[in-house]
Amino acid sequence: MNLTRSAVLQTALVTFNSYLEQYVSTAMTIQTLETLPSDLDPRGLPNHIAVIMDGNGRWAQGQGLPRIEGHRRGANTLKDLLRCCKDWGIGALTAYAFSTENWRRPHEEVDFLMVLFERLLRKELAEMHREGVRIHFIGDLSGLHTSLRREMERSMEQTQHNDAVEFNVAINYGCRHEITQACRLVAERVERGELTADAITEELLERHLYTFGSSDPDLLIRTSGEQRLSNFLLWQMAYAEMYFTDVFWPQFDRSQFHQALLAFQNRDRRFGAVSEPVTAQALTA
Repeated sequence: MNLTRSAVLQTALVTFNSYLEQYVSTAMTIQTLETLPSDLDPRGLPNHIAVIMDGNGRWAQGQGLPRIEGHRRGANTLKDLLRCCKDWGIGALTAYAFSTENWRRPHEEVDFLMVLFERLLRKELAEMHREGVRIHFIGDLSGLHTSLRREMERSMEQTQHNDAVEFNVAINYGCRHEITQACRLVAERVERGELTADAITEELLERHLYTFGSSDPDLLIRTSGEQRLSNFLLWQMAYAEMYFTDVFWPQFDRSQFHQALLAFQNRDRRFGAVSEPVTAQALTA
């Protein structure tokens, strides 16, 4: 009994110290990077950023904490990144919160994440609304619990006219499923005689995607050292720049975001064209 109590107290102490370090670090970073850093050109900022928030569990395990503590810390990181986008003049942020493949994780972790999503919406909605955040959820929401869907619908309805920053949350999302669903909807319209095959275009298909009405991301950021898309916005990120960092998501603060934006501004985005006119002589050289 004493050993169990001692272990619980030790875990609680480690957790408290971790949150204290996070609070001090986050407060100092926000204070020093509250406005756009002078070495970033406001004219060259991405309008829309997508993030794959990877490494919550590994960060927690490295701190001697349960994996769920990493998700709590990661939620705080996302909140500050959203505020940073607003502070620095970036118009949209899309976060990969839960994929269709994440259902394969341990039941306890999945249940915790669903409860966390619902609690965060209830807790943070009023503040996000005051700050002008427009919330939108993308994914197969029909597979989620009724109470969570109700909170999502309430948050989207309440913030639909806000325009300070667009916040898209991908939950129960997989782009292969998204594209398949869009193709099925278009095929049904063809069967009903509403469309001909010749009328099917990229623009028509996009109208049936979850993300219709939102701009495509200019920059993807993925943390924890992984370098893959993991079925995230495959259609929408055809021309997005990609930035990968070894930092775990709970450690991704404004200084890390600053580095990602510097890297973005050093890219040459040609969208399939060339930076300078190409002469016939150069082509035959």
